[in-house]
Amino acid sequence: MESSSKGLLTQVTQFWNLLDDLSESNPESYEKFIQQQLKEGKQLCVAPEPQLCLQTKILKPKEKLLFINLCQWKRIPAPQSPTHPVPLSVGRPEDMSETSDVYTVIDVAYNPDILQAAEKDQVRKDQLIRMAMKCIEEKLQFTLSHFYHITKFKIKGSIQRMKQNLMGIQTDPTDLKEKMRKELTLEQIRNSTVSNMDDFPQLLLPKDHVSGKTGCLIEEISSTETQAEMKRPAYELKIGADHNEKLLKIELKVELPGINSVSLCDLSVSEDDLLIEVSEKYRLYLNLPKPVNPEMTTAKFIKEKATLIVTMPLMCN
Repeated sequence: MESSSKGLLTQVTQFWNLLDDLSESNPESYEKFIQQQLKEGKQLCVAPEPQLCLQTKILKPKEKLLFINLCQWKRIPAPQSPTHPVPLSVGRPEDMSETSDVYTVIDVAYNPDILQAAEKDQVRKDQLIRMAMKCIEEKLQFTLSHFYHITKFKIKGSIQRMKQNLMGIQTDPTDLKEKMRKELTLEQIRNSTVSNMDDFPQLLLPKDHVSGKTGCLIEEISSTETQAEMKRPAYELKIGADHNEKLLKIELKVELPGINSVSLCDLSVSEDDLLIEVSEKYRLYLNLPKPVNPEMTTAKFIKEKATLIVTMPLMCN
């Protein structure tokens, strides 16, 4: 341990000697170097900021409500070029509760330029969201519902908690120690302050979403499992009214041939939309014509007809 400390001290001494030599031999380069380090150091110290919040569900290992805070953070490198993958950082899952409701919160960070560009492109925004969900599944061994919706609030939980979660991931001092054990040059010193792309997971969007001008990603993530294509089932949607023609509810009937149990049906309902996924065979996503009350929504399965009936009371005006 003592010899290691002496070696580290020697490297630090070399570092200062190199800077002293540079300041005398080339003051202009020395000034540029110092200004560059100050600029990059300030950027790396900037905390992440919330961009938007998603609500979805963890299906496995245990079903639970999940909120994903998508954040922008200058600490996350931008893609090296329009044809390179997009780095992101995934925080630790944290379980929280409000009254009797228990849910999980996960913070995910992208480079600010990536999220700001996606604000103008809904297709790209959806791709980035699904990339984050895919990364969560692979890193944490979760199975998530394919359905999500963007909440009206930007962040679930406190901003301070989010900052501690994400910034705590990057406070490993071993990376700097390893770099300082190597022979130092001015270029290595400069690079020691720059984010390493390998420190962050990097995901790729499907090829068919890449264009020569605006595409930022190149291909699908390789996987040993190929997900079967899910069919869109036949359905009938009606809006029910009372004798005074006051609208009361939306009723949805979905035909699911080959399904014999309601336990195979995964139903997610929000005020504005609905998603039904059934045993990796069927998938139905609908924007609802009127706002409904998700808490009062009921569903029943008629086994003889292989039909799912969902009744959604309308929100009170």
